[in-house]
Amino acid sequence: MQKRVGNMRWWMAILLGIGIVINYLDRVNLSVTSVSLQKEFHLTDAQVGYILSSFLISYAVLQLPVGAWLDRFGVKWMNRIGTIIWTIATFLTALVSGFGLILLCRLLLGIGEAPAFPGSSKATGYWFPVKERGRATSAFDAAAKFSSVIGAPLIAFVVSAYGWQSAFYLTGVISLVYALAFWLLYRDPSEAKQLSPEEASYIKEGGAQEERVVPKASGWATYSYLFRQKKVWGLALGFAAYNYSFYLFLTWLPGYLQKTLHMSVLTSGWYTIIPWFIATLTDIFIGGVLVDRLISQGRDNTKVRRTVVTIGMLLGLAVIGAAFTSNAIVATIWISIALGGLAFAAPVAWSIPSLIAPKGTVGSVGGIMNLLGNLAGIAAPIVAGYILQYTKSFAANFLVAGAILILGILCFLFLLGRIEQMPEPENLVEITGTDVAENRESRVP
Repeated sequence: MQKRVGNMRWWMAILLGIGIVINYLDRVNLSVTSVSLQKEFHLTDAQVGYILSSFLISYAVLQLPVGAWLDRFGVKWMNRIGTIIWTIATFLTALVSGFGLILLCRLLLGIGEAPAFPGSSKATGYWFPVKERGRATSAFDAAAKFSSVIGAPLIAFVVSAYGWQSAFYLTGVISLVYALAFWLLYRDPSEAKQLSPEEASYIKEGGAQEERVVPKASGWATYSYLFRQKKVWGLALGFAAYNYSFYLFLTWLPGYLQKTLHMSVLTSGWYTIIPWFIATLTDIFIGGVLVDRLISQGRDNTKVRRTVVTIGMLLGLAVIGAAFTSNAIVATIWISIALGGLAFAAPVAWSIPSLIAPKGTVGSVGGIMNLLGNLAGIAAPIVAGYILQYTKSFAANFLVAGAILILGILCFLFLLGRIEQMPEPENLVEITGTDVAENRESRVP
């Protein structure tokens, strides 16, 4: 079928995935360099926690407006602007001279990266039929894990050889190259000249979201409707529980290995590869390939996705095992099991906005989901920093993460319900390409 209809959609998925890899390199660079920054600027563990979460503050605050802007202006322009802003923020971080300036640079990074995940989710809704949505979503979600596989050792090596500033110069250059590539290459299906009529029909007839449907009323009226939907709360709260553990690992795993298990920066970078590599594989082959195959075989969409999410988050409870060992190998095994499970739950969660959102609101649903998820992400490194500062141990952090995962499982099971499109609010209207052009012309003085 792919040979018959073409593969333009998969090239777009790869482009989005590369963007998320680079997006997360700009997050991993601080977690790897945190110990070096702490020594140079004489920071407390609590201050390091604030620095690690500061990026998420602006990132989370912007999720609702970014979701509305994605629905109004589209993926192409929002992500173009975002890549430029996060590139600038990364370069500036190499020039900081203290706690306050680091915070400002990370806040700017959060602004630039805010459209990345909800934008990728919306783009896969445009570009892929429902039966391929799992693999398409895992293309960018697995990229978030794979960035740590290549990023942690690469940045650890650069820091060890050339100092912590070099990590931000390196990721800044990589971000700049991607910003140019995305500007030149990404197009929505209706604008892609290389998209064959056969592939366009295959995508549309397979249940892809329509591009030209935008809210007639304000974004806030749309959000008012969405916030009253139990499905949206089930998805968002369940994802928040996942994201707490994810950001605990993303921000504190290198520090945990260095502080608790007494590894060097370079050694911690190599040990970090193992759980993130396993997470990348489970994300693609279980959260993507297996889910799509089961649904293509006629299995119930809701049962498949809810079962995979539940099993993944239950495996995430293995993080508790790391609380009761000081052996590096044993700790790595427990963390690998936990991250591997959480990883294959994530693309399923990210495929849900395009499956349950009313027409024209995928960006908004993704924005709500990412807002709550990243509020949990903000809390994770700060709470971990305080717990570490007062207990001098990571054990309590792993126990807290396990308890939150249990709550998340309950939200996915009992609030989300069937994975099917919600009723459309009355304030949505379909706008054709001609209407969009006329509306733009009417606003010109």
